[in-house]
Amino acid sequence: MQIKKSIILRFGLLYIGIAALAVVILGKALYLRIVQGDEFEEFVEEHTNKDIVIDANRGDILATDFRKLACSVPTYRIHMDMRAHGLTDEVFNGQVDSLAYHLSHFFGDRSQAAFRSALKKARAEGKRYYMIHPRRISFTELKRVKEFPLFRLGANKGGFIPRKYENRKLPFGELAARTVGSLYAEKDLGGRFGLEMAYNNILKGVAGVSTRTRVSGNWVVEEQVKPIDGHDVVTTIDIGLQDVAETALLQQLQMHQADHGCAVLMEVSTGKIRAIANLGQTSTGRYIEDYNYAIGEATEPGSTFKLASMIVALEDGVVRLTDSIETGKGYCYFYDRKMTDSHYGGYGTLSVREVFEKSSNVGISKIIFNNYRDNPRRFVDRLYSMNLKEPLGIEIKGEGIPMIKYPGEKTWSGVTLPWMSIGYEIQQTPLQVLSFYNAVANNGRMMKPMFVESVQHHGEVIMEMEPQVLNPSICSLETIEKVHDLLVGAVERGTARNIKNERYKIAGKTGTAQIAKGSSGYKGEGGKKHQASFVGYFPADRPLYSCIVVVNAPSNNVYYANVVAGSVFKEIADRVYAQSYHHSDVETEHEVQLAYHQPYSKGGKKEELLTVFNEIGVMVDGQEINSDWISASAREHEIDLKAKRFPEGIVPNVKGLGAKDAVMLLENLGLRVVMRGVGAVREQSIAAGQSFKKGATIYLRLG
Repeated sequence: MQIKKSIILRFGLLYIGIAALAVVILGKALYLRIVQGDEFEEFVEEHTNKDIVIDANRGDILATDFRKLACSVPTYRIHMDMRAHGLTDEVFNGQVDSLAYHLSHFFGDRSQAAFRSALKKARAEGKRYYMIHPRRISFTELKRVKEFPLFRLGANKGGFIPRKYENRKLPFGELAARTVGSLYAEKDLGGRFGLEMAYNNILKGVAGVSTRTRVSGNWVVEEQVKPIDGHDVVTTIDIGLQDVAETALLQQLQMHQADHGCAVLMEVSTGKIRAIANLGQTSTGRYIEDYNYAIGEATEPGSTFKLASMIVALEDGVVRLTDSIETGKGYCYFYDRKMTDSHYGGYGTLSVREVFEKSSNVGISKIIFNNYRDNPRRFVDRLYSMNLKEPLGIEIKGEGIPMIKYPGEKTWSGVTLPWMSIGYEIQQTPLQVLSFYNAVANNGRMMKPMFVESVQHHGEVIMEMEPQVLNPSICSLETIEKVHDLLVGAVERGTARNIKNERYKIAGKTGTAQIAKGSSGYKGEGGKKHQASFVGYFPADRPLYSCIVVVNAPSNNVYYANVVAGSVFKEIADRVYAQSYHHSDVETEHEVQLAYHQPYSKGGKKEELLTVFNEIGVMVDGQEINSDWISASAREHEIDLKAKRFPEGIVPNVKGLGAKDAVMLLENLGLRVVMRGVGAVREQSIAAGQSFKKGATIYLRLG
């Protein structure tokens, strides 16, 4: 009986122990499931499935002719997984000597024994991502390395792991490098500056994702989402013109040992930037593209700003070009501050035209001070209306902020007005100055500078950029005509006579400004420093390009703008004119034949035009149009007619009409017509569709 009780007690304790253990196990299971379930699920997922990001190929930045300005070239580093599932000791030991031999001959900086020792040590330590060598290799070299012993077995059996790096290259070196831009070392950060930064989201593409799944101890790659390559950005940069601008600028900087400089070439009608060069001197005397001075450096422009002062004065009618201005012996005082001319002894009495052509500081400042000192807001408001206070709003980051003081501000003083009139106590970037001059060349229409023409993907146009107008008319066409003549006169008879030539006319203005150096003023340590600039457009009679050249702190005691900057402008203009300008007085045989098959006609009265076409035997399409006025366009074998309508009470669109018809239409409406040029109407000062007052003047440009 005692034995039975002992057995029952033992079994009871055993059951209790088992039950207690079961409770503990169950509790632990519940704890793991409820409390740590998510953590373990992530662990299992990580060891059975793994997402891998597949980088997209970054798009290229292209010149206007599709040559590459920036492109991605892949490079690779070689790594090895010493614990790869299929890499057995037998396989590793059997081929490690041969692999070490090939690596030694390939990299050339270590012996076979050194490579073999390093590989065996990494194998003994079980390294999963052992870097074979720090040097990056090209794609062509990668194909060779893939055939080395062990590596030819692949990732699972041979442990071969190549790591890809995107290496951004500039095939044309320094050409437009600051504008093209660069990337951060960390690829996820994208573009650092320039177009690489501005169009980073377009260029970078969309990364893909693939999943690796563990199957029987091996990783099996299953692609889920393919990467989408980045789009290509087609710029407005012309490689040939860019090379011309950069070479001419570099030569002048070296000649005068200047600190830095820039040159920008813009297409007049569109605002497209065809060349933009920025060069700064290093401590070793070399010149490199170290900063985008054309876009980012806002300084006092000096005499190039006199154009804005003249436009204000002419637009307000406070002076005429024939008025006389007394400049005396080349100096005058505004309160206690002395204004001087660069010409020793002064010019005496000058006409307003001569004041501008000779760039007389005394003359310009007297014109503005005498007419606006009682109401300086009137002068500054005019400047503001011409967009001179506003940034251009270009897509490239870092644009310098223009500064034009306003009367009543803390820094406004009695001498601000006269000094502002000659380009001091204000700030403008070279590109902002150029855009203003380009507007004069473009009959008053200010264009936003364009750096990109289109976005493409594998040759297909995805997005096409259109020219943008910042200001449809900075002033009247009458004033544009007058200042155009002044700019031509500055080259023909004035301060820029040295760049005058017989083949084509240049319109432009010199600017020599002292550079202020913070609290030390314009003298400071090391004496006076100057900024020489020239800005204008060519050919003056039918402008195709505008250009600005700015050279900062030239040495060797030569700093006058006509010599330092004007010479660069002339070299650029001569080369561009020779390369790209189609002379109107030269006709090819093809053009003569084309003209025979495609007779040119202006628009006009339907009855009169049909009479002419019938007389010369030209086929006409559209004779049935019910309209007194028509426009005509030439086709290969016939003339195509379209109705031209003129709603009452608003200014009609007379573009395309001949002078006689345009004048008849406009004068019948009560407008006074002033014309320039010959041919059909190309521009009208009052836009079509606007209301008008009888007696108002409308200016027409024919061509």
